[in-house]
Amino acid sequence: MSKLDATNPEPRGELQLRVVAQPKDTNTNGDISGGWLVTHMDMAASIAASRIARGRTTTMAIGDMSFVRPVKVGSVICCYTHILGMGRSSIRIGVEVWSRMPEDPERQKVTETEFVYVAIDEHRRIRALPQADVETIGNH
Repeated sequence: MSKLDATNPEPRGELQLRVVAQPKDTNTNGDISGGWLVTHMDMAASIAASRIARGRTTTMAIGDMSFVRPVKVGSVICCYTHILGMGRSSIRIGVEVWSRMPEDPERQKVTETEFVYVAIDEHRRIRALPQADVETIGNH
C-alpha cells in the first residue's frame, strides 16, 4: 500500500465528511489515533448508506485496512465514499481518507477500506433497500 498516491493521485468518490484533527484525538505517540480515523470513516460511510437506503442503516463489516502515513494534529481530514455494490438489503461502500495541513496545497492519501451496511427498520430488523435505487445504482 505504499504506492497509493502514485497509482491513485486523486480521491475516488464524493466528499462525505471533513474534520480537523485535534490534540484530544492523538495516541500516546502524538499522532492521530487510528481508531479516531476509523470512527470518522464509519460516519462518512453511514451518511452515504443512509441516503441510499432512505433511512436507518447499521455497520455489518469493515474490510482490511493499512495506514500509509501518520496524521498530524491540525490536519484537515477528508473522507470520500463510493458505492462498490448493493444487494437486497446491503450496501458495500469504499471509503478513502485523505489529509493535508491547512497551509499545504497538496493532500495525501492516508488509508482506504470497504464498509458493509444493511438497511434496518424501526425495530432494528433487516429490511430491503428501495428497489429503484438498487436497479439505478446497481453494482458499480
